[in-house]
Amino acid sequence: MIRTTAEQDALRAGLIPWLDVLNDEHVELDQRAEFSAAKWAAVRRTGLLALPFDPRWGGLGQDLVTTVHVLEGLGEGCRDGGLAFSVSTHLVSTGIALAHHGSEALRERYLPGVCSGETIGAHAITEAETGSDALRMRTRAVRDGDDYVLTGTKCFVSNGPVADLVVVYARTSGDSGPLGTTAFLVERGTPGLSFGPPEAKLGLRTSPLGEVRLDGVRVPATNVIGPVGGGFLVLDHVMKWEVLCSFAITAGAIRHRLDRCLEHAKRRKQFGAPIGSFQAVSHRLVDAEIGLRTARSWLYRTAERFAAGENVTEDVAITKLVTSEVNVSTALTAVQVFGGAGYLVGTGVERDLRDAVGGTLYSGTSEVQRNRIAAMLGLG
Repeated sequence: MIRTTAEQDALRAGLIPWLDVLNDEHVELDQRAEFSAAKWAAVRRTGLLALPFDPRWGGLGQDLVTTVHVLEGLGEGCRDGGLAFSVSTHLVSTGIALAHHGSEALRERYLPGVCSGETIGAHAITEAETGSDALRMRTRAVRDGDDYVLTGTKCFVSNGPVADLVVVYARTSGDSGPLGTTAFLVERGTPGLSFGPPEAKLGLRTSPLGEVRLDGVRVPATNVIGPVGGGFLVLDHVMKWEVLCSFAITAGAIRHRLDRCLEHAKRRKQFGAPIGSFQAVSHRLVDAEIGLRTARSWLYRTAERFAAGENVTEDVAITKLVTSEVNVSTALTAVQVFGGAGYLVGTGVERDLRDAVGGTLYSGTSEVQRNRIAAMLGLG
């Protein structure tokens, strides 16, 4: 059983007064694939973006488990899945990287803006030619005096088109292993840095995604996050946070989806009886409930172990795999339970399915997670 404190529950409940604003026109915004500056402003006022950061930078000083609990509440209450995804991306990709690995000078300069949401963060990892094999990235960073000069192109950068700060991972040596990569903090407006337009995509449409291009971008050596050559260590830590935070939101969204399905199954009648009384429906909903409870158990248990400093490499992979695939299966179940209405845009059910597919791809595909688990089992 997952137990939470009164303080944690109060922080989660603090999102409720903002949900009407966050959910306003969510269907229309998804159809237009539009990132809403007004909704981002509302998110800023909730204090959500400050959750896991030290109060000296404007944070709320909450731990990882509390952050997971509150973000699960965001997923349950907010129907704009793209907005919620942008929140997680900003909080983790830039905020956690800076807070845990940045120098004191970098944290003092940039974290207050990250905590307030005044500056929007992103990280640039993936490249078109290397995909999931991030260690073989081609973006280069060459030392030149007190600076590094970055050259390359990154793709699939969530928040990229609206980002003010980007953590760029680039190769600083010829070594294709984990010691050849370094993380750099790069500001929008830096000469040579450009952003592609938002890409049209299947789901999470209100979270803008695009290319980041670096054409001889000169970055001060003081903008290195973590040690030179230690980019993989930064990324590994950030990705653990990313899985736990983004899929906590997913768990909340699944809870809302199943509650809708249960309500519909009890109310909707066919052949003289509620459709929930038919085993073809009830068994699918039972399986969905079991899947959600399993995913939540992995999320909270892994968050607790990670916060305690334990090795959670395998746990994170299992958490990500289970939650992302339960998300897809329950979204398919919802379409079936709602029938023809579930196929229509107005109900929002079909959008849940489109949004869910992305979870099996970002933060490491399901295949990558299975490979990682197999290796931990001594199979590869």
